[in-house]
Amino acid sequence: MTPAEIVRELDKYIIGQQEAKRTVAIALRNRARRKLLPESIREEVSPKNIIMIGPTGVGKTEIARRISKLANTPFVKVEATKYTEVGYVGRDVESMVRDLMGTAVQMTKKELAEQRRAQVEKQVEERLLDLLLPSESFPGKNQNSSKDGTALEDATKDTREKFRQFLAEGRFEDREVEITVSRKAGTQGVELLAGGNLEDLEQTIQSLGSIFGGKGKKRKVSIKRAREILMEEETERSLDQEQVIEIAKERVEQMGIIFIDEIDKVAGNKGGQHGPDVSREGVQRDILPIVEGSKVNTKWGMIDTTHVLFIAAGAFHVSKPSDLIPELQGRFPLRVELNELTSGDFLRILQEPENAIIKQYIELMKTENLQLVFQDEALQRVSEIAYSVNAATENIGARRLYTIMERLLEEISFNASEMSGQTIEIDEAYVHERLAEILDNEDLSRYIL
Repeated sequence: MTPAEIVRELDKYIIGQQEAKRTVAIALRNRARRKLLPESIREEVSPKNIIMIGPTGVGKTEIARRISKLANTPFVKVEATKYTEVGYVGRDVESMVRDLMGTAVQMTKKELAEQRRAQVEKQVEERLLDLLLPSESFPGKNQNSSKDGTALEDATKDTREKFRQFLAEGRFEDREVEITVSRKAGTQGVELLAGGNLEDLEQTIQSLGSIFGGKGKKRKVSIKRAREILMEEETERSLDQEQVIEIAKERVEQMGIIFIDEIDKVAGNKGGQHGPDVSREGVQRDILPIVEGSKVNTKWGMIDTTHVLFIAAGAFHVSKPSDLIPELQGRFPLRVELNELTSGDFLRILQEPENAIIKQYIELMKTENLQLVFQDEALQRVSEIAYSVNAATENIGARRLYTIMERLLEEISFNASEMSGQTIEIDEAYVHERLAEILDNEDLSRYIL
């Protein structure tokens, strides 16, 4: 996709913030351009990492998440505040790369499984028929004369074909069968020495348990559930694990995106305060080599982060991007500021995106056979209220709309099942009736909205 096409796609879900959209669109397009370069120069072109600066709820995370979907690339969102300097209790920064690789492996498995779906479904059908028609159902098959044995075999085939048809028609969905559920095999490689934390070590111990305690467990389940279990088993069996890891590794190293949220929370305090914030600069120092490009040891092998795109984001209310250590600042050359949302932006957010809040509420009420109709004046008033509450209290961006809309429609949502078949019109008077008392009382407003 061209940068203009990427921005148009982002416009379907995110209102405004054109500068941020253009920046990430160019970064995404440059990754595709890099793959077309001659090999001699390709390795020299590294991604231009981005810092997004703006208050919460203006679309920072949504922009990053949407571009990863558009490009179908491995993507992981992490919180900078979860990481600590080596030597402190908490997650080590290398785990973000392990998380990214884990995501890529799952994506690759899903795609390869989709390619083999028809073949896997056939195998599952045969296994279900074996469960419904075990060989013990035909005792004496081997003891009969060859003539009787042939007749019995033909009868068995006819029965099997009838059962196959019944399966396709869904007649056996609730019938119970006994299956042996095999324990999941441990993931390839053991991450004992990969610098993992306690969480990673627990996963490794679990995978060791599945390697050494490999006996299956018998369970009685419905055909519907048995199909799901067997689909999972046969899909896993049909995949070449080495091929999966090879493809996933290539995608992570060439097209992976790591979104580091709350980066401002680990910015150093220039006032020289210590105490609880002592490890902040240490986290930055630990993130630095990963952003610069280094090899991280994972259970799937070594992952090179040189060409992974890093997008950092933060509100930077208390600190500034210049409070980050200079080396880390240099690794995020692109800085883009996202604007605070205006009353007009709130109105557009309510109506325009494909996943607009108004559309969600209308569809939810339709499930109760209740029709909601929103007048333009009512939506205008809701957007004004959202803007004024953000200005008077904490600015939480578009998330304020969820709070106000829930409060506005609380009565209707509660009684919807008893109002089936009706059409409810939300006008400005209704908005005033539901929210005026809370808005007039500033203390109440702070607690509720």
